Amino acid sequence: MVYSHAMRPVFSPVAILLTILGFMLFWPLGLVMLAFVLWGGHAYRYRQQFHEMCGGWRRDWERSGPRGFSRSGNSAFDDYRERELRRLDEERRKLDEERREFEAYVRNLRRARDQEEFDRFQRERNNRRPSGETIDL
Repeated sequence: MVYSHAMRPVFSPVAILLTILGFMLFWPLGLVMLAFVLWGGHAYRYRQQFHEMCGGWRRDWERSGPRGFSRSGNSAFDDYRERELRRLDEERRKLDEERREFEAYVRNLRRARDQEEFDRFQRERNNRRPSGETIDL
């Protein structure tokens, strides 16, 4: 059953004015406003249908076990999967710790190299200057 008032566009003076201004300023904005004028009244119904369609997925997600995996029904497999996931998490933590240690090592190497370059620059600068010359700041 189709109700005639449900198919009515949302024509109002403000909507028409905004559509015209939208086309004058930036044509995609005018198209968006035109779409709103023609189909804007149906947005609630479309959103409701979308939520009904996704509701089943959301319920499955909420029912699922850890990490979004649902239980398979085989307890031996589920226990094995949990053990493996814990083992992989532990390995990931170890790798993250090693990465942090390596980044700190590289940071210290760069700092030492920068310090060495700066010290060499200072030595060369001091060697070029005659001993009695002063620097005016």
